[in-house]
Amino acid sequence: MTGRESYFLLVTILVLMTILLIFAMKYCSSARRIRAQTAGDAAYRDLAERTLKAQEELTATLVSIRGSVTQIEGRLASVEKVLKDVG
Repeated sequence: MTGRESYFLLVTILVLMTILLIFAMKYCSSARRIRAQTAGDAAYRDLAERTLKAQEELTATLVSIRGSVTQIEGRLASVEKVLKDVG
């Protein structure tokens, strides 16, 4: 082989290696992005589940408070009736 042929072969190999390296970097970048997106989706799902649980707890608390208010209203009505009867 002459000098020119060996340089041509070297340049060709370097170009092919560069192309291969670029595709490998794109693949790794895509894989990393998908993993990050999956982790983000999992975090969002976890947040949604915690929010739903908190809403259910708040609903139960509101139902309990509503029952207490109803009892208080009944007691207040009886107290008002007694006061009207006395007054």
